[in-house]
Amino acid sequence: MRTFHCTHCHTRLHFENSTCLNCGYAVGFDYRNLDFVTLTPAGTPGSYVNSAGRGGHALQYCSNAEMAACNWVIDPTEHPNGLCRACDLNRHIPDCSNPDHKEAWQRIEAAKKRLIYSILRFGLPLEGETEATGRLTFDFINEATTGHMNGVITLDLREADGVERERRRNLLDEPYRTLLGHLRHESGHFFWQLMIAEGGKLDVFRNVFGDESADYQAALQNHYDQGPPPDWQGSYVSAYASAHPWEDWAETWAHYLHLVSAVDTAMAERMLPTPAPVKRGFFARPRPVDPYRELSFANLQNMWLPLSVGMNSLSRALGHPDFYPFALAQPVGRKLAFIHDTIGAFTRDRSKAKRQRKQQPAVA
Repeated sequence: MRTFHCTHCHTRLHFENSTCLNCGYAVGFDYRNLDFVTLTPAGTPGSYVNSAGRGGHALQYCSNAEMAACNWVIDPTEHPNGLCRACDLNRHIPDCSNPDHKEAWQRIEAAKKRLIYSILRFGLPLEGETEATGRLTFDFINEATTGHMNGVITLDLREADGVERERRRNLLDEPYRTLLGHLRHESGHFFWQLMIAEGGKLDVFRNVFGDESADYQAALQNHYDQGPPPDWQGSYVSAYASAHPWEDWAETWAHYLHLVSAVDTAMAERMLPTPAPVKRGFFARPRPVDPYRELSFANLQNMWLPLSVGMNSLSRALGHPDFYPFALAQPVGRKLAFIHDTIGAFTRDRSKAKRQRKQQPAVA
């Protein structure tokens, strides 16, 4: 993730901040610019203006800020229901009169905001154009089955309990089980429907991941009864990915989002080497690289691999297990590259279509 700064005092801000800890100014994340704004109270209570002096309508915090579950700001003329772009995707939230449920939801929302940030950085939509895809929607329910159905992601509140999540991680032998990991995985099912099924890419998908028309429920039952094949590491990013091509895609999709977000963060924190400069005339300027827009998966992977080795070495130096307990076999790299290329092609096609619509003459 990019680094953010208070526009008043230039102090570093974290993605969850709603106040600058140095100057005390209110700050909020503006999803339209994917950046923070520093806020000055306006005449109406709860209304703010951008302290940097940039024009536009007055801003307000998302309504969920009242429950410490959101730090995003909105233009109320664009969001009459008071909810930001991310919180407006919620269909069911827990009863926050229960303190445990409220705390769990706050943790889930923090993870969900990072997912939505990544989706917006990619330039991907949050809604489809058919009933099968619908709109990306979230249900956060206690003692529910975590999963995805027709655009609705359901997450069990108990996953926000660190002790319970660790118990399930060990029980199911899942080395990377986090709230963000769950949300990224389930979002993969939504984007499979949008980009593969409705994007006319089933044939190329099957060449990489296999035939998704195989009985899904029978495949899952077989996975839970028999376990993964003994050599699954040679073809899959996780044991669960071996259950069915849909789960293979979702697990690989989540892993790709992990990879891009980690490289983006490492670059922002200057933990990766500066890219080779581009010579223009007599000057050599650093070549800007955006992991969300990098055209070559090989370049992205070449940045990721030494970073993951370094993270594991640091983790071992502190007496912890590997931070990144994965080994990406060649078939897994091919699947990651497929997702990388699919996202790139999809967003370029959408941008091209958007430009063409703008260029069309108005009909009298």
